[in-house]
Amino acid sequence: MTATDPWHRALADLVSRSHRLPPDELAATVDAALRPLGVTATVYLVDAEQHGLRPLPGTGRAAPELLPIDTSLAGRAFTQVEVHAGQGPPPRLWVPIVNGTDRLGLLEVFPPADADLADEALRDGCRLVSGLVGHLVTSKRDYGDALHRARRSRPMGVSAELLWSLLPPLTFATSEAVVSALLEPCYEVGGDAFDYAVHGGTLTLAILDGVGHGLPAVLTTSVALAALRAARRAGSDLPGLVRAVDAAIAGQWHDARFVTAVLAEFDTGSGLLRYVNAGHPPPVLLRRGRAVQELTGGRRLPLGLPDGRVEVARTRLEPGDRLLLHTDGMTEARDPAGEMFGLSRLADLAERHIGSGLPAAETLRRLSHAVREHQAGAQQDDATLLLVEWSAAAAANSEP
Repeated sequence: MTATDPWHRALADLVSRSHRLPPDELAATVDAALRPLGVTATVYLVDAEQHGLRPLPGTGRAAPELLPIDTSLAGRAFTQVEVHAGQGPPPRLWVPIVNGTDRLGLLEVFPPADADLADEALRDGCRLVSGLVGHLVTSKRDYGDALHRARRSRPMGVSAELLWSLLPPLTFATSEAVVSALLEPCYEVGGDAFDYAVHGGTLTLAILDGVGHGLPAVLTTSVALAALRAARRAGSDLPGLVRAVDAAIAGQWHDARFVTAVLAEFDTGSGLLRYVNAGHPPPVLLRRGRAVQELTGGRRLPLGLPDGRVEVARTRLEPGDRLLLHTDGMTEARDPAGEMFGLSRLADLAERHIGSGLPAAETLRRLSHAVREHQAGAQQDDATLLLVEWSAAAAANSEP
């Protein structure tokens, strides 16, 4: 692509317009930047529950309806993180919108009537624009409420509003690994949370579950999350992270509240995994598409309870391995007859979806929806998943 290429000019125009762009004008601005190409576009964002793709209103035309993820061509483009062509009428391209590798939605592109939808120059241009839209959605959404509102089918509870503001993006990848997470129910959460960070080839992971429900549980988990990050950013090792969270919870409350957690450090160069399990369900190791082991080491009391032990367990992963961390809301979810979802069912479904070659984020979306269906839609507890894939191919599979 050269500086005189029309897609390059449209991209440069969109960058120029973006500096003073209010969040509610994103869709209209994308349209304006593409207009010289004879192209119109609609921006869709995935809803909070990851069931549908919700359109942003543009200028001069009525907003289209929500698109279901599981039963539409657009949904296939989103789940597979691939460009798909729809023959219309009118003909269009469905182009995934990602920020890095975090799936945010789709760009529906209507090219000129005589355009060849299989033309790689057209598709490359659309990918460039959708990539910039992904960055703009992420960078602009906290300057106003429009982009947050667009993703919601109903009002969000106070506890959920607080927690979601603290969590990192759902998916991140380096050239060697991908980490993806999902939290349900999205509108009324309790004490579940996750965190990750990467530095110098080390991926630091955390999955947490605060005691109780609703806002009190979220406040406990929020303090734990903040203490964890403060200690990590100050250079603490894994035992130091544990002690920092212990001190923060015990120093703030005196009613024996606590947070169960798995804290881990994974070296993406050597495959060495170091972890501490503070009263939490053990992580599951998947190898060659099969659940082969629960990692049961590194046990101690939940964070915030008096326990001087910090035993760091160690294991070495093999290239291609996957590590699945979860909260008890996944395995203990019950159907109307009282039957629990169970670890074996969770592992079996994970094996099946991983064997299908799905991106990590899509594997988790389908697992969480299976738990919801098991409960007949009535979520009794938070249910959180965190999946790490140590695979260059899996990382590449997470981007368009």
